[in-house]
Amino acid sequence: MENRVRELRERQGWSQGELGERLDVSRQTINAIETGKYDPSLPLAFKIARLFGMRIETIFDPGK
Repeated sequence: MENRVRELRERQGWSQGELGERLDVSRQTINAIETGKYDPSLPLAFKIARLFGMRIETIFDPGK
């Protein structure tokens, strides 16, 4: 699944570690999401969407 997490994180000026702290996950989890090696759980996807003030489908694209 493709996503815009890296783009949105960088726009905020946050490191992967900082984003992980805000979401209560590890930096490694953020890296895995950004590189497409891990698809977040639905609760985590909601937390990401809320943090960036966006809808889940605007951040994650399951069709690709």
